[in-house]
Amino acid sequence: MRPLFLVVLLGATMAAAQSAPPQNAFTPDQLKFGPAPPFLPPGAQMAVLEGDPMAATGDYTIRLKMPTGYKVSPHWHPKRENVSVLSGTLKVGMGDKFDADHMMSFPAGSFAYLDPDMHHYAMSEGATVIQIHGMSPAQLNYINPADDPSRK
Repeated sequence: MRPLFLVVLLGATMAAAQSAPPQNAFTPDQLKFGPAPPFLPPGAQMAVLEGDPMAATGDYTIRLKMPTGYKVSPHWHPKRENVSVLSGTLKVGMGDKFDADHMMSFPAGSFAYLDPDMHHYAMSEGATVIQIHGMSPAQLNYINPADDPSRK
């Protein structure tokens, strides 16, 4: 009788473990979006999937929802930025001045990485969701300090 009890108990434990979702995985409806950090222009929504993007060290992964026409002025990052476009189209230009005529379009499914100190700017075409991962802290340095919304 005892071996049968152990087999049933083991089977029930395995079934419960298989049906419980992992604590480090999310379905889209489980993501909690809130306002983006103040160094980004108002209007975007952000969800943290992993880590703490503002911590002194460590990995982070975030999602950023941007409305149509959302713009981020020319800037650079001190650490590498890895960007995947999940929906919509992200337009990116290189340089110190925002020039909509010299931007490349990255539709859903695209991936790009920007090495440290690369001067670039971005704009959403249609409602766009991107996923960014990198090393903390996530930092954005505007070429023109007057473009930094956190200073206003």
